[in-house]
Amino acid sequence: MKFAIIKERKSPPDRRVVFSPKTLLRVKQQFPEAKFKVEKSKIRIFPDEVYKLTGFSVVKDISDCDVMIGVKEVPVEALIPNKSYFFFSHTIKKQPYNRKLLQAILNKNITLYDHETIIDAKNNRLIGFGRYAGIVGAYNAFRTWGLKFDSWNLPKANTLSSQKLLNVQLDKIKVPNIKILLTGGGKVSKGAIEILKALKIPSVSIEDYLTKSFSTAVYCNIDSLDFNARIDGKTKPLKDFFKNPSAYKSTFMRFVKETDMLITGHFFGDGSPFLFTREEAKSDDFNIKVVADISCDIDGPVATTIRASTIEDPIYGYNPQTESEVDFKSKDAIAVMAVDNLPCELPNDASVGFGEMFLKHVIPAFFNDDADGVLERARMTQNGKLTPRFAYLQDYVDGKE
Repeated sequence: MKFAIIKERKSPPDRRVVFSPKTLLRVKQQFPEAKFKVEKSKIRIFPDEVYKLTGFSVVKDISDCDVMIGVKEVPVEALIPNKSYFFFSHTIKKQPYNRKLLQAILNKNITLYDHETIIDAKNNRLIGFGRYAGIVGAYNAFRTWGLKFDSWNLPKANTLSSQKLLNVQLDKIKVPNIKILLTGGGKVSKGAIEILKALKIPSVSIEDYLTKSFSTAVYCNIDSLDFNARIDGKTKPLKDFFKNPSAYKSTFMRFVKETDMLITGHFFGDGSPFLFTREEAKSDDFNIKVVADISCDIDGPVATTIRASTIEDPIYGYNPQTESEVDFKSKDAIAVMAVDNLPCELPNDASVGFGEMFLKHVIPAFFNDDADGVLERARMTQNGKLTPRFAYLQDYVDGKE
């Protein structure tokens, strides 16, 4: 079996890679029958020379490899027919901008495994960059606060080479006694909590958050059933919310009077209630001053997110009364950080972490006859057709949706 680490071709450039040289060496040691080539790249966070020094071939032509492993979407013209590919295709939600990509994958008889579809038997995702999105998103939240209120000036995350250096910068600031609300219970929110812990900000219960004042900064972590309730008043387990999101309504507004900073790390599925609407953001009780929207769904559940921002220009202001973008330092503005590719700001750490997960959950499947069904569940296309699990995408491919 021949594997290729492909170069990233999407613009803007993404410096991440699935395997760092050290992790790739571990793959080779654990699975000596696996053959690897690394496609030459000038932008990858780990230089070609480091792969060479680790003993891997770095080449221009990878067409003799069987499995191509990348991070972001591969441009249609770069797809090699009759190969297997791993990358984030951004097609499983029928994203219109990538319809042609999925059509090309089928036309070129490519077997596609989307990183988002790599799940266990209970439908839990096995790999992803969520933790690093949470880490960088939370760091950026405090950077945004400092810039809005001229309290401190943290450097951009992408100018620092590791999470350790982020923490060094955070040690230099003193956060005032604000209340911070963090949504979500998965990898993103857990990554954000790493930053909150680095700042030594204590966690408090929902009841205390809503009813008490504090002399120091505090945060409260809420999950889906803490800010959503069934419309019929019944109490059901969390899995019911994910199965029947349209049966729920948002109860998020009970938090807005007590919240100074909002960090969103929750999953938003089709049919889920919005956290808050534009109309609700106009309420006199709406006290939120900084929103770090890690989820970044445009014109969606977080009404202040009217567009994605960029690593180069990560912050904009939202005036809730006019529903328009303004200077984020304006007195009436809510400062919004809505970068949609946050892990790119820590490409080294993110690549190492991703590779560890890929080595643990994916590579073994190629050498144990896919004993756990990881490849079978993740396989989106095969023999020029959608697999049964992803047959729901056929109308999307046909241009009917």
